[in-house]
Amino acid sequence: MRPSVCRRGQVLLGVDFTSAPRPRKPITVAVGRLGGGARDPVYHLDAIRELDSLLAFDGFLREPAGWLGGFDLPFGQSRTLIEHEGWPADWRRFVRFYCGQSRDSLREVFRRWCDGRPDGDKFAWRQADRPAGSSPAMRWTNPPVAWMMHAGIGRMLEAGLAFPAHRVAGRGAARDRIALEAYPGFTARQACRRSYKSDTPALQTPDRRTNRRTILTALVAGTAGLDVRLEASAAWTRRMIDDGAGDLLDAAICGLQAGHASLLHDYGLPAELDPLEGWIASVPASRPAS
Repeated sequence: MRPSVCRRGQVLLGVDFTSAPRPRKPITVAVGRLGGGARDPVYHLDAIRELDSLLAFDGFLREPAGWLGGFDLPFGQSRTLIEHEGWPADWRRFVRFYCGQSRDSLREVFRRWCDGRPDGDKFAWRQADRPAGSSPAMRWTNPPVAWMMHAGIGRMLEAGLAFPAHRVAGRGAARDRIALEAYPGFTARQACRRSYKSDTPALQTPDRRTNRRTILTALVAGTAGLDVRLEASAAWTRRMIDDGAGDLLDAAICGLQAGHASLLHDYGLPAELDPLEGWIASVPASRPAS
């Protein structure tokens, strides 16, 4: 897998994924490009696309332009869980196996695992999950990240994308479409530790709107722990603040995380990377004690 190369003008995508896209809750894609100077890299947000079906997502993945994208869904599961269940331990084979299972059968596996574990240690965690502060990739409800993986990663693999964290170089013209796992909550918490979004309209409060503004201000100022800052028009800024579900802001953060990774050797991946589990862009391999 080649090292990452910082290229001015590179297209950067941020994808806020949902396993059941529809007009009222689409897959949200931030489209931008890397700009600025070497001392002040900038993610210019050009547009935000909304994909209201998995079929539309398939079409998006096969569009001919090259890009580097941050996708907010798990790309893998815990090696501990995979080996315990005797599932394929090669990442590509595992993805095809996992996405070929029914949700009911996977849910039964996850429940059986959790039922056999002590309180406080129910889930199987990947190496990146705890440093990122993300949900374990096997979680099937609140949030259902296991179903996000089930709906998305097989499509991404079949589209021929490159996956640096899994040492998959990509296929054909899609080699220049490079996918990194992202998690916007990791960056959002660098700016604001309070809740900033909800899919429930009644919970889309003024306080959460204020928190989105706080996060966005930090992204623009470059004070949210990333080496790339955000540049967005007044119209896009207003829409991100007004979007109570946080999908627009999350998509932009995913694009910023991809941009941050593009400035680092091998996308900032750990030297002792487990390609079965992968890694989450912008999360340090080891974090200093707080």
